Amino acid sequence: MKAVRYHSYGNSDVLVYEDADRPEAGAGQVVVQVAGTAFNLLDAAIRAGLLQQVFPVRLPHIPNHDVAGVITEVGADVSGWSVGDAVVGFLPPTAAGAAAEYVAAPAEALAAAPRTGELADASALPSVGLAAWQALFEHADLKPGQSVLIDGAGGAVGGYAVQLAEQAGATVTATASARSHDRIRSYGADRIIDYTATPIAQAVAGERFDVVLHLAPTSPDLTPTSPEETAQLVALVADGGAFVSTTTPGPEDAGRGVRTVRVFTRSDPAQLAELVTRVDAGDLKIDVAERRPLADLAAVHDQAAAGRLPGKTILTPA
Repeated sequence: MKAVRYHSYGNSDVLVYEDADRPEAGAGQVVVQVAGTAFNLLDAAIRAGLLQQVFPVRLPHIPNHDVAGVITEVGADVSGWSVGDAVVGFLPPTAAGAAAEYVAAPAEALAAAPRTGELADASALPSVGLAAWQALFEHADLKPGQSVLIDGAGGAVGGYAVQLAEQAGATVTATASARSHDRIRSYGADRIIDYTATPIAQAVAGERFDVVLHLAPTSPDLTPTSPEETAQLVALVADGGAFVSTTTPGPEDAGRGVRTVRVFTRSDPAQLAELVTRVDAGDLKIDVAERRPLADLAAVHDQAAAGRLPGKTILTPA
């Protein structure tokens, strides 16, 4: 089969589109014929060798942990899945990934794919959709009637977070650049702040929020938000509220009863199935900015490093 692999850590030029052995299903696994796989900055950081202590991979490594496709083989000790089932999943980042024509996936990491839309596009849902769900409902404990500031709503996680928070009955203030305003408004945001025009603290002067969700994209090398910027966001949390971040953690003791939580997204097929249900019901929209052939993955990494990706990018095998 064709796959993109890297045989050493390094820049995007270590990514090679080449022949690789087609995987077989081990115990507890299924083989999925990949329809689409989404690019994530985490994949680029692992490839660059920045996270070797956290996500050690065996070289050569096939990247990409988000997948959508069709099961072609079922291994031993697997129940509930059959050949021909369309699935989506958030795969272990340290295992061989979905930047290939086929991937061996843990059966327990999968959920049935949405019945609506293109199957390949469904790969834009798993890890980022789960990040939004877990941030809002597990960590922030968002309730109807509460106010939430979603910083970085124009990104992939942010788009799902706006939709989920609105559906939960929260009042949603979102920060996004002008190019994302129409999309974020269509998701139900009550107010949108163009952070490129007005600093957030100035735009919401005098206000505080029950939840501040910090999703503003870090740079491709995972440079964190500065302590000063983080402190300004924590100051916008109401007494007894929550500052939840997928990027830079807040202080351990923020005072005023404010909880600070750093989100580390985990694969959860039950939660993923709930997200799929909402997609099929028309309540949750999957946004895909562009679709590229798998052979373009190195170029996608370059565009991401330069900040030129137009949004969520899907790679499709030939």
